[in-house]
Amino acid sequence: MRCKGDDMSERMIALGKSGDFFGPLYPYIIDDDVTDVDYNGREVWITDSDNCRHVCKDLILSQDFVDQFTGRVANGVSKAFNRQNPVLEAETASLRITIVHESVCLTGRSICIRKSLPYVRLHARQMIAEGYCKEEVLDLLLSCVADHKNIVVVGEPGAGKTELCKFLSGYIPEDERVITIEDTTEWHYPSMHPDHDCLELRINRQMDYTQAIKTCLRLNPKWIMLSETRSKEVVYLMECLSTGVHGMTTLHTSDVRKIPDRMLNMAGNERDAGRMENDIYSFIDVGILVRRRGWKDSMERYQISRYIDQVCFFSREDGKNQVQIVVEDGKVISDAWGERKGTYYEAKVAMG
Repeated sequence: MRCKGDDMSERMIALGKSGDFFGPLYPYIIDDDVTDVDYNGREVWITDSDNCRHVCKDLILSQDFVDQFTGRVANGVSKAFNRQNPVLEAETASLRITIVHESVCLTGRSICIRKSLPYVRLHARQMIAEGYCKEEVLDLLLSCVADHKNIVVVGEPGAGKTELCKFLSGYIPEDERVITIEDTTEWHYPSMHPDHDCLELRINRQMDYTQAIKTCLRLNPKWIMLSETRSKEVVYLMECLSTGVHGMTTLHTSDVRKIPDRMLNMAGNERDAGRMENDIYSFIDVGILVRRRGWKDSMERYQISRYIDQVCFFSREDGKNQVQIVVEDGKVISDAWGERKGTYYEAKVAMG
């Protein structure tokens, strides 16, 4: 049985393929080197795959186009957009569109178009060469995936949390079933890894995150990829990981040491706080903080770079919850690793 939401989504996807739909923005929509298109009510800003951000001085959006585009998006998803409904969201297979009404956005109507394309933007050699992370940090993270560690990637919006998860998930063996859970398509796991055993679960009004996580346990997963942990579903995520299923997820916080508190706040009163905290330290193995920084280059173009700032290990041993920082400010802490080599597991054993 088809639901109304599915029809809206397909209609939006069909409209999104039309050049008339996006008007003067269309060249940027079809350019795979463009990752974000932002309109602040006055100017259009473009972010490209080289992390360069610049204003399009020769592109001025008329109020007529802004109104028409908003109307097309609203019609595509059958949603109202006015003072009473000031935020409009829609998506296609590769785009996420957010429009904010001028009644709450005092600089004028805001349009944000973010792309999520079915390929991985991060590559090992490039990550090292461009300062995203040091080679030993990359080796550490890949060892964590090989050792089936549960990973939480944190950072501010736009830091590149999902992109790092997409990169790491590419090192999961093809015979280990992966189930992705998302409300908007970002992982594109089956498209990127067509030979891997994978299922995609889509969050909608008929299936929320909590139900999706519960359903996963009946689908024989080896890994669960939760695009973002936002609320009380964190309780069921912990229960899922406690069964031996492995996982990756993202959440918003500014320090890996804040991950347990952030998860506790999301859980609310759904579970005893002490027990929940112990579960977090028991079943979350690795925390990673991704940051981004910006500056102007010699041509006055705004550049953005992303990098791994922190990596930590969580553990619960002898009744004590512990967090071990092994990477700080992008650098491996020598006191934590010493001269030891080998896999993450060997290093953790060596650290005691």
